Amino acid sequence: MNDPLVALLDLPEQERTERGLLHTPREIWHQPDTWNQTYKTCQSQRSELNDVLRRAGIGRGSTSSPTVYLVGAGTSDYTGRALAPLLRMCWGADIWPVPSTTMLTEFEEYHPSGREYLWISFSRSGQSPEGVALLEQALDRHREIRHLVITCNRQGGMAQLCSRHPDRAMALVLDDAVNDRGLAMTSSFSNMVLAGQCIGHLEDIAQFGDSVAQMSEMGREFLPEAAEVAEAITLLGCTRACFLGSGVLRAVADESALKVVELTAGKVATLAETPLGLRHGPLSSVDGETLLVAFLSSNGRRRGYELDLLREIDRKRLGRVRAVVTVRGDNDASALADYPLSLNCAAGFPDHLRPVLDVMLGQLIGLFASMRCGLRPDQPSPDGTISRVVAPIKLYS
Repeated sequence: MNDPLVALLDLPEQERTERGLLHTPREIWHQPDTWNQTYKTCQSQRSELNDVLRRAGIGRGSTSSPTVYLVGAGTSDYTGRALAPLLRMCWGADIWPVPSTTMLTEFEEYHPSGREYLWISFSRSGQSPEGVALLEQALDRHREIRHLVITCNRQGGMAQLCSRHPDRAMALVLDDAVNDRGLAMTSSFSNMVLAGQCIGHLEDIAQFGDSVAQMSEMGREFLPEAAEVAEAITLLGCTRACFLGSGVLRAVADESALKVVELTAGKVATLAETPLGLRHGPLSSVDGETLLVAFLSSNGRRRGYELDLLREIDRKRLGRVRAVVTVRGDNDASALADYPLSLNCAAGFPDHLRPVLDVMLGQLIGLFASMRCGLRPDQPSPDGTISRVVAPIKLYS
């Protein structure tokens, strides 16, 4: 099989630098090899993480557990969205992803007095102005909130704030190898998601290590096939892309849409929806220039709705090209897609562990679409509209 991602990695370093390919292809490619280190990091800090959760009230039961907010902006917000269903299942608590950009402007609405709160904040750099300001404000003014920050940068402002408030805050710092140097977050996303999955499985962390090893192997097998499909799809020059998913896979759709619009500097317009949601108006945007990608659930009820939508799209001849990601053995969508991809997983592999795998197709589509648009993927915003760390903002009290 031709692997166009490896072909990029094999280019001379000077050419990769000149074409803006020094970081992003490698950061996508090395993901399956980084997940085990993230698992080991979480395993080595199991005692400290358990202490944070216990002090916050996780494990007391649904009637007295704290309200847990998963806080982040952009990709970091989608990290929380990819974890919320899993953590609800593991902890039996009220767990809600809330963008830090929303929390900054609507803080009081999310924090009625007399309750306990745990924030799990996600940030690649730990330097985003909203994230730092929000964490600082919460630590200074709201002692009832406890904090766990998952970041890839030990020197970032959020990690430093946690070190000054060890009684109420902890920073889980992932390996520097996943602190992506490219503009778009790729390995930082999948590793922060994996860290959240490990935290949800602290009680059986040794057993969860078997799942991580399985996911790493699946990822290594999936990458070459996904890269080949991504390159073929983007050569068509579609000007629109629509990503679909249900449950945790909706977060994968959101993140995939963001990767494509970021890496193409908006030259490819993107949309993310649930299969049922697409039918309520947004379906009108799926035209002859649209790439449609569906991340199909292994849950029978959700999958029924997803397949019905694909049949409707096929019957109406909507879109230019269709790709689907599913699990091994689920072949009922093959006739409804130009590019059916499957994850080589055992029967019963749960959807809530799939985000780190499925998202790699979205990342690869973004990478190859960026090149197709004549951009430099490491710095795809030639006019500086967006940057690796969001520019400072004026804060209002």
